[in-house]
Amino acid sequence: MSRDHRKVPSIHVGLLRDNRLFRGMDDATLERLLKDLPPELVQPGDMLMAEGDIATYMFAILTGELEVLTHGGGENADVRVALLGPGDWVGEMGIIDVQPRSATVRALAPSVLMRLTAANVKELIQDHDLAQYARMMVNIARGMGRRLRVADRLIAQSSAAVAKQYVLESMRPPPPPKAE
Repeated sequence: MSRDHRKVPSIHVGLLRDNRLFRGMDDATLERLLKDLPPELVQPGDMLMAEGDIATYMFAILTGELEVLTHGGGENADVRVALLGPGDWVGEMGIIDVQPRSATVRALAPSVLMRLTAANVKELIQDHDLAQYARMMVNIARGMGRRLRVADRLIAQSSAAVAKQYVLESMRPPPPPKAE
């Protein structure tokens, strides 16, 4: 992943405040994050996370656009499951539960990101102010809830389509027997 800190645009507290991950957090906490976590500039095509890798960090998206891909199964093709932009974040499970990544994330446009590890969150937020840490965790939980509701809807729609196809197939007369 290419990172050129010289080309990163100026980042300010307002940009962090606009990100749902940091919503409701105080300026002192946001200033501490800006001071200790330099923003990273990534370019289109840069892979930020790979499905199956152990998750150890997440990104807050300050500018740009990322795509989230997951392996599509038997067709050996990746399936785009999300497009993310400013105000979003990705990889939060790397902060909560260190397990293999469930998806691949790639930059679609030049993007400015803030990388956070579990150690960063503990040192810069949790150890300074538990209320700010709780606010961030609530924001993550709300984001995960939104994603779960979308996934539930998609599963229900997919299940309905599969069930309908099953019913149609089961009503179709069997093929004629083959002549011997």
